[in-house]
Amino acid sequence: MKRLILIAACTLALAACSNPEEERKAQAAAAAAAKAQQEAKAEGVAKQYDMAVAAQDWERARIHGGSLLDQYKDTDVAARIEPGYAEVKAKAEAARELRRMQALWQYNQIPVGKGTQFSAQIYSKERVDVDGSGAKTVQLVFRDHPKWERHAYLVLQAGDFRCPQCKVQVSVDGGKPIAMAAWRPRTDEAIAIFITDQKALWKLARKAKVISIEFPVKAGGTRTAVFETGGLDTARMPKWWE
Repeated sequence: MKRLILIAACTLALAACSNPEEERKAQAAAAAAAKAQQEAKAEGVAKQYDMAVAAQDWERARIHGGSLLDQYKDTDVAARIEPGYAEVKAKAEAARELRRMQALWQYNQIPVGKGTQFSAQIYSKERVDVDGSGAKTVQLVFRDHPKWERHAYLVLQAGDFRCPQCKVQVSVDGGKPIAMAAWRPRTDEAIAIFITDQKALWKLARKAKVISIEFPVKAGGTRTAVFETGGLDTARMPKWWE
């Protein structure tokens, strides 16, 4: 391709000394050769883009598509992919966001007696001050114990819940709050309250991007913890309800 452009340039130089029509043709040939070279390079990038789209690897497709539209924006190949690129970018952003939310969850498997305890836990998006000692994270835990079976509970790092028996208010993606019964075990080993209908809370966590839980505290009033649950991997908790 470079040789073709060089030949066209030499032809142009010779034609300039003799015939204006030949000069015009030489210029057109050089431009055509340059465009062909750009189209060939763009096609190479487009093949990578098409392969990524076919594999639904949206983040890789976004990178190749962006490169194509930036470096080879005036090519026919760029014109071909441009109409669908906005959708590819949106899917790439959704994939990136899902990966971020998946990383918020922690999963554990611990041998207990003859069985295994499974747990999935996530910290609140923002710290919450429950007793005036400063804002701290709140933890939401789903646990499947071989003996005690399945539970869902909140854990505080300081302060305490006002909840021998109480209700918490659960909102899904900013929707209307749902009241759920809760209770605090009579123990000082952990500052926790259990959500009685753990099955319903699990279903909400599976389907929602964000859930908010408002709970009463011993210091007075209520506090709200927000959890970005959209990345929950249900396969890591095999015995929980589908």
